[in-house]
Amino acid sequence: MLDKDQIAAASRLLVRHWRDGSKLDALEKRLRPQSRADGYAIQAALESQSLGNLFGWKIAATSVSGQKHINVTGPLAGRIMSDTVIADGGTASMKGNEMRVGEPEFAFRMGRDLPPRAASYTAFEVLAAVDSFHPAIEIPDSRFADFARAGEAQLIADNACAHLFVLGAATTANWRAMDLVEERPQITLRGERYIGHGKNVLGDPRAALAWLANELSGLGITLRAGQVVTTGTCHPPLPIASGDHFAADFGVLGKVSVGFV
Repeated sequence: MLDKDQIAAASRLLVRHWRDGSKLDALEKRLRPQSRADGYAIQAALESQSLGNLFGWKIAATSVSGQKHINVTGPLAGRIMSDTVIADGGTASMKGNEMRVGEPEFAFRMGRDLPPRAASYTAFEVLAAVDSFHPAIEIPDSRFADFARAGEAQLIADNACAHLFVLGAATTANWRAMDLVEERPQITLRGERYIGHGKNVLGDPRAALAWLANELSGLGITLRAGQVVTTGTCHPPLPIASGDHFAADFGVLGKVSVGFV
C-alpha cells in the first residue's frame, strides 16, 4: 500500500503530464500503484489539483471492445472534472491526445445522493435516484504512452483514461419505460454510419450505472445529486482526427455531437 507522500507525488506527476500534454512510460516503481485501492487513492488526489470541480463520473471498459482497447478484464471508475466538459455541438482540441477515439455513451444525472453503505445498491434503487437521461460522447486518453500495457491499477490512477466529455440535453422521452439494452444509437463520422448497441454497456447501461454506485460506495464515496454518470461506450471506440465531426443520434432519446481541431 502506498503512503500519503507517495500518493501525492504520483498524482502530481500525472497532473503535470496531463497539463503539458505529454506522456510517460510508467510511474516509477516507488510510486506505482499495486492495487485498485492504490490506484483510486492516487485518482482522488488528482481531484484536489484540478482547475475544475467534480462534474460526475465515467466508467471505462464496460464493453468487451473497451476492455480490449486498454487491456483490462473489467470496468474502472474515473472522475469527470468540470474543466474537461465541452458543450454539445462544440469543439474538442486534439492537442496531446494519443488515444484519438470517440465513444457514444448513455449518461444519467442523479437526482439524489446515494451514500456509502454496507449493503449493495440494487439497480432499482439506483435508477430511482436518477433525475434525467442524456446522450453523451466521451473522448478518452491516457497519460501513459503505452496505455494497453499500463495495467489496471495505473489506469485507475490515471483517472480511468478520462480526458474530455460532451453531454447532450436531457431527453424528454420516457426513458424509464424503454429497454435501453436494445437501443441502437447511430453514429455519423467522416460520412460513414455506425450502429451502437445498449447491450454493449456491461449488458445494460442501467447495470453499469448500478455498478458505479456500488464501486463508489465501496470506496466510501457518495454519488451526489447533480452529478452525471456516463456508462461507457456502446460501440467499439471510433478513430478520430482533427477536422472530424462526431455525431451520435439516440433517436427519441436525443442527439449529441462534437467537432475536433
